[in-house]
Amino acid sequence: MLSIGIVGLPNVGKSTLFNALTRSKQADAQNYPFCTIEPNVGIVEVPDERLAQLAEVSKSKKTIPTAIQFVDIAGLVKGASEGAGLGNKFLSHIREVDAIVQVVRAFSDSNVVHVQNRVDPKEDAEIINLELILADLQTVEKKLNTTKKGAKGKIDDKIKIEIEVLEKIKLCLESEKPARALEFTEDEVVVVKDLHLLTMKPVLYVINDDETLNPKSEILNLGERTDQTHVCAKLEAEVAELSPEEAKQYLKELGIEQTGLDKLILASYKLLDLITFLTSGEPETRAWTVKRGASAPQAAGVIHTDFIKGFIKADVCSWQDFILFGGWSGIKTSGKLRLEGKDYVVRDGDVVYFHVAT
Repeated sequence: MLSIGIVGLPNVGKSTLFNALTRSKQADAQNYPFCTIEPNVGIVEVPDERLAQLAEVSKSKKTIPTAIQFVDIAGLVKGASEGAGLGNKFLSHIREVDAIVQVVRAFSDSNVVHVQNRVDPKEDAEIINLELILADLQTVEKKLNTTKKGAKGKIDDKIKIEIEVLEKIKLCLESEKPARALEFTEDEVVVVKDLHLLTMKPVLYVINDDETLNPKSEILNLGERTDQTHVCAKLEAEVAELSPEEAKQYLKELGIEQTGLDKLILASYKLLDLITFLTSGEPETRAWTVKRGASAPQAAGVIHTDFIKGFIKADVCSWQDFILFGGWSGIKTSGKLRLEGKDYVVRDGDVVYFHVAT
């Protein structure tokens, strides 16, 4: 399962947000730096209104949504790349996740101390981004020195590419830009992957606002194209403590169709470049996750690895047509059913039945 790390300075609301996401008290959310030391891990269901509609048509006994993993990582401080705060321990936890949700503080609360004694979302983000850049710069410089020494003057094409890529990244980082700002050829990507750079990970900025339904803080302008969303972690945590029925009624009274958390989960899902395909029948209706661009056999392999080798064909239709024509029996006579082979690229919202050799 792909994972997303929740990062930020101390006391910006990371653990409160994590508890709301996971509907738990798993993370200790206290008013002092580093109350989270070891990462908290939670599995979060991805909201998908299509599931209930498909399950109703198929009269499914079970409905199973897809999920992603969130990791609440200890707060980072200025100088972390040189060991300040939890330093390298913090950075190693970020290396293990696939993407980053960076929480920046826009709420005002005199009872919650900000480590910089001010509220400035842009500066919060810049501090963390610079620490990640400095950590990557150390990684690249170390690798560059090792590569040059190992070559001992004999530089073949492979070594040449590696040195050129490392020097290209080094220049980028020295200009205080993340490595993801660069474009790489297929040969260069091989080198980059081995580095496990922090600034190559996709980032979603979460602006943690005051307790208001209308966020007042502005969109962050960080000099790069970024995905951003607003939440009020405190309010979301309170809503998460209600029963699903109470929460639904409360949100309805407030005129809210989608919670900040749902927006965050869906934005995180998009950040990982994932799509959802669906299976539906009487036993269960289920959502499955694949990377965008996955072929039909690769999607089948998510259900069971043996299905990749045994893949024959797939019955495919859109989820809207599945509902419109009353499930598989109606689809088969509607002309909307498609038989797809091994080269088919699965689309978000496809309802699929795989035919496999057993």
